[in-house]
Amino acid sequence: MAILVTGSTGVIGQQILKHLNGSGVEVRALTRTPEKAKFPAGVAAVKGDLSDVDAVRQAINGVSTLFLLAPNAADELTQALQTLSVAREAGVKGVVYLSVFKGAEYVDVPHFTGKHTVERMIEHLDIPATVLRPAYFIQNDVRQKDPLLTHGVYGMPIGEKGISMVDVRDIGDAAARELLSRERAGAPLPRETYELVGPDVIDAKTVVSIWAEALGRPVRYGGDDLNVLEQRLKSAAPAWLAYDMRLMMGRYQQDGAVASKSEVERLAALLGRQPRSYRDFAVAMAAEWATD
Repeated sequence: MAILVTGSTGVIGQQILKHLNGSGVEVRALTRTPEKAKFPAGVAAVKGDLSDVDAVRQAINGVSTLFLLAPNAADELTQALQTLSVAREAGVKGVVYLSVFKGAEYVDVPHFTGKHTVERMIEHLDIPATVLRPAYFIQNDVRQKDPLLTHGVYGMPIGEKGISMVDVRDIGDAAARELLSRERAGAPLPRETYELVGPDVIDAKTVVSIWAEALGRPVRYGGDDLNVLEQRLKSAAPAWLAYDMRLMMGRYQQDGAVASKSEVERLAALLGRQPRSYRDFAVAMAAEWATD
């Protein structure tokens, strides 16, 4: 039997495949373009995407453990629910589902509520799954390179409440550990849930202080204007997605997304170490940018 990784060519999928490499289990990766995919040795590329139910049925044939990451698409919820149903019909014994931190609370943010609905399906149908709830990705801030270096500005309007941002490498590590645990088990394991969060709380004041120290130059916060954010996102994404991201950032500003001490400790126990910090990311990126 095998593990099937969806979202395999994205940031998280690549991290999971990296952490599964050398595990000794059969790994398959779902992709629209197998001929272009660059996967670690031993990973089998499988053609298809979650919007094509027949392709999903074919891809899940012979799979015992599924990593489910539904794409940022207008029909994300439909794709996720249908894929879970296909997996149940195929007798998959374990699922690792990538949800989102604060999905139950941010009811006005479409992709948060969609992911929470998938969690409800998992719970009500007693699907043997691990639900992973990542906070805002630290690596999203790689996009701040130009405003930071050119203008000395941190431009993401994260607000003053704070977010327990998570490193994508920790997401990949956690997902791979749970996939392997479920794949190697002789029978389906009980449901588990982990909040994938960082060890520190990043807010507007903290983030500019970290970047000023890492870059050795003054850095200011670009402000909380969500209109500016939405217009900027619309230059590179569909209007519905830009508005979804605006709503998310508005909730960050209003309520924050701060993890509890016990949530951080639970993730640390899964990883066998402390989650990576935002400061370490900023220092590493500043060093990398200095050599560009």
